Amino acid sequence: MRQILDSLANNGFAVADYAVFIVYILILVGCGVFIPKWMAKKKGANGAENSKDYFLAGNSLTWWAVGASLIAANISAEQFIGMSGSAYASGIAIAAYELMAAATLLVVAKFLLPVMIKKNIFTIPQFLSDRYNWGVGLAFSSFWLFLYVFINLTSVAWLGALAIKQILGLPTIIGMFGMDMTLVGIILILYLIAGAYSIYGGLASVAWTDVMQVTFLVGGGLITAYFTLDFIAPLLGADGAVSALGAVMDKLGTIEGDKHFNLVVDRNSALYPNITDDPYFTLPGLALIIGALWLTNIGYWGFNQYIIQKGLAAKSLDEAKKGLLFAAFLKILIPFIVCIPGVCAFLIWQHPDLLSGSIDLHGTIERSDDAYPFLIRNFTPVVVKGLSFAALTAAVISSLASMFNSTSTIFTMDVYKKFINKEASERKLVSVGRITSIVALLLALVAVYPIMGGADQAFQIIQEYSGFVYPGVVVIFGLGLLWKRSSGPAAVVAAIGTFFFSILFKFIMPETPFLLRMGYVFMVLVVLFIGISIFCNKKNEVAAAEMDGQTVEMQRTWSNILLGVGAICLILGIVQLIAKIEFLQIYGFEAIFFLAAMLLTLGFYLRSNANDSVQDHKAVGTDLELFHTDKVFNIGALAVIAILAVLYIALW
Repeated sequence: MRQILDSLANNGFAVADYAVFIVYILILVGCGVFIPKWMAKKKGANGAENSKDYFLAGNSLTWWAVGASLIAANISAEQFIGMSGSAYASGIAIAAYELMAAATLLVVAKFLLPVMIKKNIFTIPQFLSDRYNWGVGLAFSSFWLFLYVFINLTSVAWLGALAIKQILGLPTIIGMFGMDMTLVGIILILYLIAGAYSIYGGLASVAWTDVMQVTFLVGGGLITAYFTLDFIAPLLGADGAVSALGAVMDKLGTIEGDKHFNLVVDRNSALYPNITDDPYFTLPGLALIIGALWLTNIGYWGFNQYIIQKGLAAKSLDEAKKGLLFAAFLKILIPFIVCIPGVCAFLIWQHPDLLSGSIDLHGTIERSDDAYPFLIRNFTPVVVKGLSFAALTAAVISSLASMFNSTSTIFTMDVYKKFINKEASERKLVSVGRITSIVALLLALVAVYPIMGGADQAFQIIQEYSGFVYPGVVVIFGLGLLWKRSSGPAAVVAAIGTFFFSILFKFIMPETPFLLRMGYVFMVLVVLFIGISIFCNKKNEVAAAEMDGQTVEMQRTWSNILLGVGAICLILGIVQLIAKIEFLQIYGFEAIFFLAAMLLTLGFYLRSNANDSVQDHKAVGTDLELFHTDKVFNIGALAVIAILAVLYIALW
């Protein structure tokens, strides 16, 4: 204990910084406990004892609460530490994950979420049970419960604890079984804070406190970036933080082969003879725009329970759509919050002469993930340091709270109510949900060290694992929602195939970037899924529901457009394979085959929906009115697209 107290007194933090952080924690837990009580009193109830209130916040979320909660659930130590570390090592191209997520949110808001809300879905596995069969739903329920408890809860807490330990300069204290008891203690505190309000109040507590948390998260992140640039400005002869950004770009531009300010990375075989050492290997050029990054984003934002649950809890479909639009705007800010600081840390650490003794540094950067904690400790002033630390902690806690709630939702609604106690009362379901969250907390606490203790690159492990899952998830859910002939047997094959082919392609194409491999897996799964649904599902087919002429004609028109553009992309890809144009090759132009496959698949399903006389007996009906968006959404969506276009043109 003495060691910890000494570290806290000599880590660059002042009493005011600790005070800011403590006040934040007290307000967070207080709001998390008070809000559900206030909402229950407003409704005339004595607690959130209704399952819809507990798991979907009583469908009370406004657009700004939906958007804020989506971002708070998404942004965690993975982004602050992992993405900032990637920007330190490779540059801002990693921001494509965030920028393309903004575009993906528009797609989810317009085409996917409306169908889910129409079906009154509580959970993603519930949709699978309704659309395919109970076996597929149970399999995915089990998969997500395992994923949330043993991968997500452990990795988010582990990365968060590592960051907090480094920012505070805490010592390593070895305890039983060789564990770092400092890390274990931090993880326990994070779990208890997140659980304190999420277990009590359910999604209402999580979502409404997320509004506060995203303010700390975005505000604290921007403040950290601003003060880092402001500190660097005079060292580079710049006047203020804004001009310092241009000076940083110019300084790094003098380094041969440096790509820190390029959103699209090309293959540099002269500088990196071994492709696995090249930033291109993890960020393969055009694949970040037209390639399989779309699979990661659609799978995560469209079909991930602890994310999409916020949209399902909106007051109305229009509020849900606007909430996702708001989240898209917030997403565009994230690169400035986490990537720019990482690049600044690279400049400072690679050019120590810039500092020339002007500051006493606390800590070091031994690996790229140390970049963000290093900046907070050294380049943010008193009080701001506390705000920045609160922002990082807010990111971790909000993600953990969302995961606890989603874990309890899936187990309670998809396992307990469906298979254990079909007649359970509303009060009983809420009680089971709370117990499930407590059990998840305990299991994650026991599992976190054995699972994550030996991981050197936790962020990369998460990305690689996701790359195995998302091709199958997008095929199963996407076609299940939109294509009337999608079948249960095809879903089972795709679920197994996504792991089988991902592992197979990893072994036979070890030097192919995983974002390109994901695209190849998707192509195989689409062919299998469509083939099985058409040729091996005769006994489950019924006469297709009638559609009005306008719906049929619109689907045929868009089918022609998509099939035509998809065919052009396919031809361009084949021409490039033959011609091997070097300029296109070094930018990963083969990603165009994924784009072609995606467009051809969309064109095919629209034509099939319009023309086929049969459909699967559990098909989701086609209602084009669901995809209608109002003027506010359309203008906002165009603004998001315009901003993305400007960023890519300016930073190509």
